[in-house]
Amino acid sequence: MTRIYAFANQKGGVGKTTSVVNVGAALAEAGQRVLLVDIDPQSNATTSLGIDPRRISRSIYEVLVTQRPPAEVQLPTKWPRLSLLPSVAALAGATVELNRLPDPHERARRLQRGLSALTEYDYILIDAPPSLGILTVNALTAAQGVIVPVQCEYLALEGLSQLTHTISLVQRGLNPGLSVRGVVLTMFDARTILARQVVEEVRRHFPKRTFRTLIPRSVRLSEAPSFGEPGIFYAPHSRGAKAYRALAQELLQGDQP
Repeated sequence: MTRIYAFANQKGGVGKTTSVVNVGAALAEAGQRVLLVDIDPQSNATTSLGIDPRRISRSIYEVLVTQRPPAEVQLPTKWPRLSLLPSVAALAGATVELNRLPDPHERARRLQRGLSALTEYDYILIDAPPSLGILTVNALTAAQGVIVPVQCEYLALEGLSQLTHTISLVQRGLNPGLSVRGVVLTMFDARTILARQVVEEVRRHFPKRTFRTLIPRSVRLSEAPSFGEPGIFYAPHSRGAKAYRALAQELLQGDQP
């Protein structure tokens, strides 16, 4: 069974792309067959895997707009069992083109239809844009669960109620099986009282939906995308890499039948 998770938070700068790339890489390292889907026009997940969006001829844009089969678009990476559906800057135009479709269900299901043909993966992880527009709605409609990265800083819960409301709307109208798979606490600094307070607050709001693993603030994780590598491969012995491996194992264990 393929598990499909969308990493989403309309608040930017919370470690969403870092999380999806490193969790995906850690799952692949653990033996899972993983596809990362970059549906963010900023293409950060694509460049984080060493692929230049300016040099590719096919992308997720074609899957959404012309309904090209994802099997014709996906790219291998240099790491075993890890593949990518890349993004390009033109994806920003897909928002306009999708919104022109008269049927709202049709415009929201383009990604779901494409991914339904991919049965060879254990995990499909979607990097959604930091917004609640049609691209994110496509991600939520295609997913079985949502993983929400939350930064361990002031106003950490800002916008989560809006995201929860959007998830509820998608559940009612497009994807009844959608649920919050878990909240990931990122950029944690144990030296600060504020970070510890944020952890307590998030766990109080989502007691059964918050991952135990805390992702620390890490210079190595921040450096890795500029070298086109996931942090767990760029600096495999760093605290950030160890945390993302632990998070991947926590996800795997929770997904066991």
